[in-house]
Amino acid sequence: MVELFEACQQQTSDLARKETCRTRLQQDIQRVYEVARLYLTGSSMNGLGCRSSDADLCLVLKGNKRHDPIHVLSVLQRLFRSLSYVERIQLIRAKVPILRFREKGSDLEFDLNVNNTVGIRNTFLLRSYAYADLRIRPMILVVKKWARHNQINDASKGTLSSYTLVLMVLHYLQTLNEPVLPSLQRDYPECFNPLMDIDAVPDGPKHIPPYISRNQSSLGELLLGFLKYYATYFRYLPRTSHYRV
Repeated sequence: MVELFEACQQQTSDLARKETCRTRLQQDIQRVYEVARLYLTGSSMNGLGCRSSDADLCLVLKGNKRHDPIHVLSVLQRLFRSLSYVERIQLIRAKVPILRFREKGSDLEFDLNVNNTVGIRNTFLLRSYAYADLRIRPMILVVKKWARHNQINDASKGTLSSYTLVLMVLHYLQTLNEPVLPSLQRDYPECFNPLMDIDAVPDGPKHIPPYISRNQSSLGELLLGFLKYYATYFRYLPRTSHYRV
């Protein structure tokens, strides 16, 4: 499991490539929206990404003016068509509208949303959990690989999203008789205050002291326990998957 994780995990060079593109995009977007800030979110930043992971971006437009996401993304679509380093630009009118595009000459795909700041907050919450114990990141990657192999990791087809799988793993690890993880939101609410200014969110978890679990189970034992827990013990509610971590 560790070997699989090490082979598949996002490399420093992968993140650097995404960050370089984010910086260029922010500079170009600020020609239209002067106070805009562009954040990398999701698996690229929370420590749970693979080498093949796409990049999620959140464009934050502050101020008293209410910005319609579709309008903003339409403006950006026209702007991006003039840029030499992006291609295959597509506006997707989903529940959370996104602009999907690729870095030219590569297979790196981006999904950009507008002011969906809960994604930024969730990114750094999950990052705090991901690095709380050395077993967390390999276990989550293996669970996602297992789910994808068994065709139950596609929310568009009514199965589980990667985000839901991550929450399932964290929930399981918190419910053990000897927990692998604490509840960070409960123990350190000031670090994850939903009213915290968005620019301060990345620094919030830095004040959390290291957590040392007394649970000495191996990765294999935890994975088998995870499968058994959701197969036999967990009480499902119809058509929902809600966990508080």
